Amino acid sequence: MRKRGNRGGTDLLFKNRQFGFWKESGVWKKEGKPVANQKKEHLQLKQIAVIHTDFSEKFGIPRQSGLVEGLRAEVVFAPEYRVPEAVRGLEDFSHIWLIWEFSQARREGWSPTVRPPRLGGNRRLGVFATRAPFRPNALGLSAVRLEAVEPDTPRGPILHVSGADLLDGTPIYDIKPYIPYADAIPEASGGFTDRVDRLLLAVDCPPDLLERVPPEKREALLAVLAQDPRPSYQEDPDRVYGMAFAGLQVRFTAGGGRLRVVDISK
Repeated sequence: MRKRGNRGGTDLLFKNRQFGFWKESGVWKKEGKPVANQKKEHLQLKQIAVIHTDFSEKFGIPRQSGLVEGLRAEVVFAPEYRVPEAVRGLEDFSHIWLIWEFSQARREGWSPTVRPPRLGGNRRLGVFATRAPFRPNALGLSAVRLEAVEPDTPRGPILHVSGADLLDGTPIYDIKPYIPYADAIPEASGGFTDRVDRLLLAVDCPPDLLERVPPEKREALLAVLAQDPRPSYQEDPDRVYGMAFAGLQVRFTAGGGRLRVVDISK
């Protein structure tokens, strides 16, 4: 990079010898001509699908995808994208990436720092050092297991997935195959998450209450409760929490490393 002096009141010129680009009066040029696409462009995202899960409320959703493999969900495409050819070959992959919107976190403006709940809600970190929903672009990224692909149904192609950490009705903006050799980085460091305890709670659920849950949902419910849905800064063992799951209301208390289900009702 070479800087030329300010001669005759002209702007400084910055020139890249290899590619022939430089900036003059705020405009990037190449070979003396303005570079195309100087106008600031905005990408317009199109919702391609929606995901249906067992969570009608945010409380209780696992903090990351893959923590509760027993959670089942369906990805249903929007009418414009209900084309079987669009998912051809996807069945050969075991996992996929979902790019989605924090649809209940829409707000004007953004904050450069946030308080991650896993740090007790007292310490601030840069928003880009977290996965907090309140971001300049409220987009989320989840890796989920692809259980099955139904390419041609009355509702169009349907993807059956497991391990999703999404609210029911979450908009999906893109789907990409998970590629192990490129996407898996075993030696990666996890920042502050490496220093946060991820202990599972022992779950006590009376058999008569568990019988109120559909058999195919029981394992997933117990696994979700074991993840401790409470905010990490709440430690009152007598407080009764309520969680919506699969059309049911699950009420529980927690303390001392144990979670006790006190009621399950519709």
